[in-house]
Amino acid sequence: MRKYMLLSFFGLLVSCELFMSQEDKTQKLVNEELLAIDWNDVDQYPHFDGCDETATKQAQRECFQSVMLDSFSNALDSLEFQVNHDLNDTVYIDFVIDEHGFISVLNVEEKTSVLNEITDFNTKVSELLNDLTTVAPAIKRGNPVSLRFRLPLVLNTH
Repeated sequence: MRKYMLLSFFGLLVSCELFMSQEDKTQKLVNEELLAIDWNDVDQYPHFDGCDETATKQAQRECFQSVMLDSFSNALDSLEFQVNHDLNDTVYIDFVIDEHGFISVLNVEEKTSVLNEITDFNTKVSELLNDLTTVAPAIKRGNPVSLRFRLPLVLNTH
């Protein structure tokens, strides 16, 4: 008799999920799936026309970084500033490539040493880099997503 009671009690514990609504079951599955996703990584990096979107993820990343750095470098080559004192500093620039492939400057780090020499540095850099070309956006689970990244800009006037 005791065995039947234990089995019945165990059966009640297991069958509690049978009483869950379909909505609750769906929500539970969604929550489990969301916890399993690595939100700090994308399935496919943004790519420029010259990059192969069927390449390995590492090759996509390297191509994206290379073309992005070349684009930024070419854009920044047009800037010329007059300084009174030598500068040797690194300024970090935060960007976003949105789900439509538009590149925008989110923030240019404010360094007192740089702003003392070049008061409109952040404005000029932001204006110039916001005018860059668009790319195919990053992909996560088949959907275009925004991607944030940070680039260092080394300033050396020696």
